[in-house]
Amino acid sequence: MAFRGWRPPPPPLLLLLLWVTGQAAPVAGLGSDAELQIERRFVPDECPRTVRSGDFVRYHYVGTFPDGQKFDSSYDRDSTFNVFVGKGQLITGMDQALVGMCVNERRFVKIPPKLAYGNEGVSGVIPPNSVLHFDVLLMDIWNSEDQVQIHTYFKPPSCPRTIQVSDFVRYHYNGTFLDGTLFDSSHNRMKTYDTYVGIGWLIPGMDKGLLGMCVGEKRIITIPPFLAYGEDGDGKDIPGQASLVFDVALLDLHNPKDSISIENKVVPENCERISQSGDFLRYHYNGTLLDGTLFDSSYSRNRTFDTYIGQGYVIPGMDEGLLGVCIGEKRRIVVPPHLGYGEEGRGNIPGSAVLVFDIHVIDFHNPSDSISITSHYKPPDCSVLSKKGDYLKYHYNASLLDGTLLDSTWNLGKTYNIVLGSGQVVLGMDMGLREMCVGEKRTVIIPPHLGYGEAGVDGEVPGSAVLVFDIELPELVAGLPEGYMFIWNGEVSPNLFEEIDKDGNGEVLLEEFSEYIHAQVASGKGKLAPGFDAELIVKNMFTNQDRNGDGKVTAEEFKLKDQEAKHDEL
Repeated sequence: MAFRGWRPPPPPLLLLLLWVTGQAAPVAGLGSDAELQIERRFVPDECPRTVRSGDFVRYHYVGTFPDGQKFDSSYDRDSTFNVFVGKGQLITGMDQALVGMCVNERRFVKIPPKLAYGNEGVSGVIPPNSVLHFDVLLMDIWNSEDQVQIHTYFKPPSCPRTIQVSDFVRYHYNGTFLDGTLFDSSHNRMKTYDTYVGIGWLIPGMDKGLLGMCVGEKRIITIPPFLAYGEDGDGKDIPGQASLVFDVALLDLHNPKDSISIENKVVPENCERISQSGDFLRYHYNGTLLDGTLFDSSYSRNRTFDTYIGQGYVIPGMDEGLLGVCIGEKRRIVVPPHLGYGEEGRGNIPGSAVLVFDIHVIDFHNPSDSISITSHYKPPDCSVLSKKGDYLKYHYNASLLDGTLLDSTWNLGKTYNIVLGSGQVVLGMDMGLREMCVGEKRTVIIPPHLGYGEAGVDGEVPGSAVLVFDIELPELVAGLPEGYMFIWNGEVSPNLFEEIDKDGNGEVLLEEFSEYIHAQVASGKGKLAPGFDAELIVKNMFTNQDRNGDGKVTAEEFKLKDQEAKHDEL
């Protein structure tokens, strides 16, 4: 845009002389005091408009006599001289001298008496028959027929929406006069100007000049004073009758009637389940403003955002935008401020800001979910099924719903071994391993409330994560009946105590007891519960028999399990 600032005046040899006499201009330096003489002391490089008769101008001047004595100056009044040109409001010589001037042009004008105040002069100020010298600097031009001028100097490649009447916008601007003088800037305040458009919240010229803009667009809006602050100015920084130039960058745009908008970026081919109100989601996101400014990112924290949806735990726009997603889906959710953080904003989110969330759904579940079991292979003979108490040796790959591998026994080259129903694994895994036969392969999906819960496992399993286990069972050792840690495989000797008490002293010590039990297991006559520490089982059995805790068992203390069901001995 033109009129953006001062340039230093050209060197004296380049000064141009122009005589306005109604005839062809004479050669420089040949004029007389009877003629109007104009010396163009500075002409800006760009001059898109010049003064014409009928225009309104604002200019500064210093008026002197030929001897250099000053008789008047607008600078002394700290106010431009404002007037229509060619309508008889000026002395004839000045009316003629202003025609053809550019904003920021400086002219030195010599006006003869016949084109000034003649032989009468101005009492006490201008003597009769005075030649007057004026040093003039033009600040502003406009015409009553002018309209708002718009010059777009940047427009983004994509412009899905433009400003309409009643839209709410956020924009930055520099406000200058036609001569380039800055009178206001939102950049200096480091805060956008936020307003409705077309409903009278702005000066009329700005209301019109903003219409049709795209987010990201930059334009210069030039407004004549009768569509700005008129004759009186704003009473502070903007003088009366000033044309205004606004360099505007649009950052944000919405309408109070807007709802969220959703753009699906990636939708998995297999989508067995979509999110519903009450589900718990784990997702990654980048949060930006409409102009692309990043205000938050879960990726920067290296942790998903975890929340219930449809229950008010997140802003209303996200509550709505996260419904109906698939695991692995990527979508863009655009949230207007009345469904976001409103007029106040939050943190580094400005008030009345439209928010753009690019999300990637990692997993979701519902608190009412149970485990899911999918069997991929069962051997022909699948009659012996795992049950509580059985000792299982199995392989697994553990991953998240998005396929991220967490752990694998195949990578370790050995099985994972547990006693089913003994609390050695999370509840969901315990449930998923039941009724499985040797050689079977299955996938078990475990919701977090049956897995590692909200806390997860530090550095291994994220909090609130749904887990996927691909399992193969190569070996199963049948356990003992519930409540037993040792059983006999045949008839129990009627002289059991005497057989254990080898020295016949009527007392059995732990060493004797342990030696006897291990001998029975080795011979196949007895069996210890698989998967537990055999020595610990034997010690517990001995302790249960040692009623008085004196470190030895007497015949009176010795009882079988069916004789006292409260204990897990013999």
